[in-house]
Amino acid sequence: MNFRVLTAEFAHETNTFNIRKTDYDAFEVEGVLYGDAAIRARGQANTEIAGFLDIARKFDWKIEHVVSASAEPAGPVTRDAFDRIGGAIVRAAMAGKDNLDGILLGLHGAMVTDFTPDGEGELLARLRAVVGPDVPIAVTLDPHANVTAKMCEYADILISFKTYPHIDMRDIARHAGELLQRTMAGEIRPKTLLVRRPMLEEANAGRTDVGPMIGWISKARDHERTPGALAVSINGAFPNADIPEVGPTVLVTYDGNPTPHELFAEGIADQIWESRFDVLNTFHSVEEAADIALNYRGDRPLIIADYADNPGAGGYGDATSLLGGLLRAGIGDACFGPIVDPETALLLHRATVGNVVQLSLGGKTDSRFGGDPLQVHAKLLHLSDGKLIGDGPQLGGLAFTFGLTAVVQIDGISVLVVSEPSQMRDLQQFRAFGIDPSAHRVVGLKSMQHFRAAFEPIAGKIIVCDSGALCTMDYGKMPYRNVPRPIFPLDRDMAI
Repeated sequence: MNFRVLTAEFAHETNTFNIRKTDYDAFEVEGVLYGDAAIRARGQANTEIAGFLDIARKFDWKIEHVVSASAEPAGPVTRDAFDRIGGAIVRAAMAGKDNLDGILLGLHGAMVTDFTPDGEGELLARLRAVVGPDVPIAVTLDPHANVTAKMCEYADILISFKTYPHIDMRDIARHAGELLQRTMAGEIRPKTLLVRRPMLEEANAGRTDVGPMIGWISKARDHERTPGALAVSINGAFPNADIPEVGPTVLVTYDGNPTPHELFAEGIADQIWESRFDVLNTFHSVEEAADIALNYRGDRPLIIADYADNPGAGGYGDATSLLGGLLRAGIGDACFGPIVDPETALLLHRATVGNVVQLSLGGKTDSRFGGDPLQVHAKLLHLSDGKLIGDGPQLGGLAFTFGLTAVVQIDGISVLVVSEPSQMRDLQQFRAFGIDPSAHRVVGLKSMQHFRAAFEPIAGKIIVCDSGALCTMDYGKMPYRNVPRPIFPLDRDMAI
């Protein structure tokens, strides 16, 4: 039997403290791609739709791909954007419901809109209302999902990536597709259970390259081989969401008796809770990071990651604290990026390469988080439209844009000035603009963890810095109002 399957990708990680709402135009920066256009752009890369298509070919499905859309993390998604993109998915399901055998979605799991704290739950509820209780819905998630009861109620299958940096998107999509095939064929009747602990996030943000998550993921894979277990997901959560259902979760998609899977999930969740004080990262201050850079003598670059100004977690990307600290310390033979400053990027595009320009750089969104604009004289080195094709583990083969982009030299540091926020996760994000990070002694970049997939191979040493920007690890500085209390680490002495 040739099953008919509706597919879509619709993803956003929402930082509710970010003052910039995510409207439809924000999704169009990365591209709102419908049908065959999405398949052409994303169907051969390390993406969810590529994995869905692999399974479609294997089982000879008839696929209708509706849309692929994502936007850089920022403030809540507007109703207009949600209704236009999510509405396209729901309308397609409504139009084809009489002949539809299954739905397969690539979501994130941490979308908040300006009308609901649970964007994915809202989308799944709308779909379920259209297709009824019998059409199976399978969903892939980012492991920084804040998974909700509503998601588990309306989706039959939920599976998160098992790597951070995320490099297994296509593999997890195949897993979800295999389970959807078995469900449509009547072999299994999956459900997903959820266990949560009262924490903003897992202590190491879900890192899978070091620390306890390695063992927990290994246990998850072992449990997936036990009777009735179909998929196990361990989510580190997304702490920059001030919503009622926040925090690390363990999910088990299962068939049959839930009891052994509940016991397994509770056991892993208990281990996450017991490890809540065991933070592996050392978060250096700006001054400490600058001092390390000043004294670094390695053969390969020192990578300094500004953890707190990560656009990939909804940071503005325009924090100046770390760059300013490096300049004050007299760091030379360095590159830094990005500074998200569309006003300055436009000004530079009106200048001539080789000229020295006086700039008020960065710090324009909310200087309380990451510092005031830097008043500098900069030599203009390079101008670009910001477009590139990635070649690393995450962006390989995918089109990407920073918008209007310029490179300037400020004392001994080459600085990438861009118009569109994005974290650094591919070497081409420097190299496409004439900067070879491997040729510099010090590389400063905005990212938490994803940079490691591409930059770790060229690094002599990696350190992370908390610059005090919007994604600071000092959660007590953030105005949480909606998370359940008590919750760790806002209430450090709590017990459960």
